[in-house]
Amino acid sequence: MISDLFIIHYLQRFQAVCFTVELHGRVYSIGTGTPLFRIVLHKDIPKKELLASTSLALGEAYMRKDLEIEGDLFTALRAFLSQTDQFALDRSAFASLFHPSESEAAQKEQVSSHYDLGNDFYRLWLDPSMSYSCAYFRTESDTLAEAQRNKVHYILQKLHPEKGMSLLDIGCGWGYLLTEAALWCGLRGRGCTLSREQWKTGQAHIAKLGLADRVRVELTDYRELPKEGLTYDRLVSVGMLEHVGRDNYPLYMKTAASLLKEGGLFLLHFIDGQGEAENNPWMRKYIFPGGTLPSPREILSLAADCGFHVLDVESLRRHYEKTLLCWYRNFEAHREEILAMKGETFVRMWELYLCGCAAAFSVGHIDVHQVLMTKGINNALPMTRWY
Repeated sequence: MISDLFIIHYLQRFQAVCFTVELHGRVYSIGTGTPLFRIVLHKDIPKKELLASTSLALGEAYMRKDLEIEGDLFTALRAFLSQTDQFALDRSAFASLFHPSESEAAQKEQVSSHYDLGNDFYRLWLDPSMSYSCAYFRTESDTLAEAQRNKVHYILQKLHPEKGMSLLDIGCGWGYLLTEAALWCGLRGRGCTLSREQWKTGQAHIAKLGLADRVRVELTDYRELPKEGLTYDRLVSVGMLEHVGRDNYPLYMKTAASLLKEGGLFLLHFIDGQGEAENNPWMRKYIFPGGTLPSPREILSLAADCGFHVLDVESLRRHYEKTLLCWYRNFEAHREEILAMKGETFVRMWELYLCGCAAAFSVGHIDVHQVLMTKGINNALPMTRWY
């Protein structure tokens, strides 16, 4: 009973919203008003775990099915993430998670742990382009596939491309942006990735479209590229900066500058946080080992240090919330297939990840920005962004 009283007492700190908790046959009410959801605890969560990390303790309990949510998962996670000031976190207990190796070998392994889960898995819930980053919804009725195409074309428009220009995509994923750049803008594209699964599929897609003479994807680290001495007219990087590691941000920006021609344009698209402190050991442990979110001020400061002139900064936060909810619905539509493929713990982990990230964007806990910049001054560009 003492244990019961602690968990209920602990959850009372989230009383800004109303919900109920069922434990050992008793139902407790948290907050005032009409309950938005119910937490069913099949097994107690140790006090030590809750006080070490709220996100890890509750997340692991959900994965084990010791904790279940009756009601909408997104609503429940949004309620908790709107009160992250009430989360407990003993940073010293998670030093290895918050400060992993940022070597090339370690980062290749970290990237592989997430992106090499199998193309058959990702194909079930991503859109046909296999785009795994924030989409751009021009209208409420846009499908996920339309919104992903919108995103790629929006990025290319911002880059003000001219036929025959060269484009480098750092962290190119399955290569959709590169093939669209070749087909839609007449660019010559090159991409790099650390994911073997993405590289294999990208190669096959390029060959199928007959673009092998204009587009290539390579399985290599971005840090290897400057050794070739090549430079490009345009540079893009979408959803890759989050895997670089905080200590490597200066190197990343210097590398980008060295790969871009004078006056060239660079569009950097990345998820970010307001601060520079890591605070989600569950995400680090289970979803993105080594993943680190920069703050906008870090990147803008480094951009200036590396000779970039920032033209535009745009938030797509609400677009990412909607993107994640589309992925979650697709994931749930194929739940039984994924269950047979990966098992229930994995399925519950990914439900928590997709819904939790959507909720985090919804409450503004995290954001996503596109930063458009030039290397040096370029006065030949149109004077407005809406070119």
